Amino acid sequence: MKLFNKTWKLAIAGAIVGVLAALLAFFGNPANMAICVACFIRDTAGALSLHSAAPVQYFRPEIVGFVVGAFIISLITKEYKATAGSAPMIRFLLGMIMMIGALVFLGCPLRMVIRMSAGDLNAYVALIGFAGGVATGTFFLKKGFSLGRAYETKKANGMVLPIALIVLLIIGVATGAYAASTEGPGSMHAPIAISLIIALIIGIIAQMSRMCFAGSIRDVILMKNFDLFSIIGALFVVMLIYNIATGNFHLSFSGQPIAHSQHLWNILGMYVVGFGAVLAGGCPLRQLILAGQGSSDSTVTFLGMLLGAAFAHNFGLAGAAAKAATETEAAVAGGPATAGKAAVIACIIVLFIIAVTNKRNLKRGK
Repeated sequence: MKLFNKTWKLAIAGAIVGVLAALLAFFGNPANMAICVACFIRDTAGALSLHSAAPVQYFRPEIVGFVVGAFIISLITKEYKATAGSAPMIRFLLGMIMMIGALVFLGCPLRMVIRMSAGDLNAYVALIGFAGGVATGTFFLKKGFSLGRAYETKKANGMVLPIALIVLLIIGVATGAYAASTEGPGSMHAPIAISLIIALIIGIIAQMSRMCFAGSIRDVILMKNFDLFSIIGALFVVMLIYNIATGNFHLSFSGQPIAHSQHLWNILGMYVVGFGAVLAGGCPLRQLILAGQGSSDSTVTFLGMLLGAAFAHNFGLAGAAAKAATETEAAVAGGPATAGKAAVIACIIVLFIIAVTNKRNLKRGK
């Protein structure tokens, strides 16, 4: 996209997304969670009663906005292309795996950067794992990893997810039929119209700029290209300024909202996300954008993330937030329970199996 064909233009795109994220925080989204694709998908899964964790149930308009924004701009710029057929079941599994890793850490790569901008040192620790996961995935890309090509299909196929999300949002607003949290992160949100409008703009910018958190590190490793990294850096700076200006910057491990200090599992959780994102061809946000511009394979990955969120909460895999002691309750260290730890290890093993067993023949071009 010519509009963002220079590094400084991509930095401006990142800064705009940062401003929009700050607006979502200002209007009511949870602390240090102005935008979190994994958390929003988890909340949406709860709203649809796919899991019964009461504090995290709310149909997030942001998910609709990201997908529909990408859909609209791709139609306008003629970049919409309906494709499918690139290892859909593996992509579904990768979606589940990324979600499990993100919920052990308590956030997607985007939320990790937002937490970093608020002084959450746990997120800086998690960055080690995320970068390591991306590096591992990039290593296998160099060795010839591929899920195979996607094939062009009927245009209507790529429109199913945007239309379905719009319909689901209308049903929720019109009927109030979905589950909704009365306390916890799911109860904290900006007004629907504001959330939707801001997310539409972010979806448009993310599609035009090719914004991807895993891709930014991958490109640095593969090509020494910092273009995508400039988007993330600018977003971080804007959110840092916002957090300092509003008194929300606290440089510490403890006392951070919706976070825990189980460092090994923060690292391994985000290692899973980074590794899985490279194999899938994009981080959770990028998957939504690709789905919006016609990729049925990314739609399948999104469905995997949706089911992964439900699976994580139904079977106790998600990490718990740390809590300070009160007069009536003891302190809670937070982090994943035994089932969550076992799931992370299992996810890492599965990722290596996928990476090793899906190689194209470089000599024959297959």
